[in-house]
Amino acid sequence: MKHTSIFDHDLHIHSYVSMCSNDPQQNPQRILQYAEENGLRDICLTDHFWDPDIPVVDNFFVAGPWPAFARSQPLPQSDNVKFHFGCEADLDRNMVLGVTPERYDDLDLIIIATTHMHMKYMTIGKEYCSVEGRAEMYVKRLDAVLNMDLPFHKVSIAHPTCSLIAPGENFPNTDWQDHMRVLDLIPDATYRELFGKMARLGVGFELNFEPNQYTAEDLPRILRPHLIAKECGCKFYFGSDAHHPAGLDTAMARFHRMAELVGVCEEEDIFRPFD
Repeated sequence: MKHTSIFDHDLHIHSYVSMCSNDPQQNPQRILQYAEENGLRDICLTDHFWDPDIPVVDNFFVAGPWPAFARSQPLPQSDNVKFHFGCEADLDRNMVLGVTPERYDDLDLIIIATTHMHMKYMTIGKEYCSVEGRAEMYVKRLDAVLNMDLPFHKVSIAHPTCSLIAPGENFPNTDWQDHMRVLDLIPDATYRELFGKMARLGVGFELNFEPNQYTAEDLPRILRPHLIAKECGCKFYFGSDAHHPAGLDTAMARFHRMAELVGVCEEEDIFRPFD
């Protein structure tokens, strides 16, 4: 398939099905409209999913049946846009992935959120709540995924530098700076080992951060993992992570700015799970 632009996709979008959206305006038809208006050719619905066949640690997720999760199907299509169906999956504190192998064929894309460390205490144990502990878990969680038996051609890692690594609102001993402190504690060599393995497996690396949230002094701290991933040969994709229409409205400007900062500018830089 010939691609004329690297800005032709958004592979991380939520709908009203996700509990954290629950917005009737964030529906598949509105999402398709966004894709049409912005010249996108591939979009993917990635609502949060935890398979009810897998026990839930501390009941953070309400594990509903597959028909309830997949009720937005069949997704609307158009002559210009291919609308794919995937999920955003989580990893619990025991390194159990919330998707069973029996569901792999039902999903076009499996986005795994290894940086969801805000779920007290589903995704990390109490002993890892310090900044140092979170840095250790960042490495362990990503490494655990890369050592699983997964269909890596359609697996990607969500928001690798998001603030949910250390959210102050859920853990009062943390603040806004702490997610950057976590990232600072991980050596370049460790990032290279992890991201080199991602590149070899063909796992997608999500571009999903808000450059305007960071000062000129802090932005290099967020960019460091991304730049190392690019050096390692990782393939990137854009994800708005939109939960509401307002998130769709600002996505393209953010995609262009992230690409500029990370140096993603060629077709060979892009993760293409549907080609």
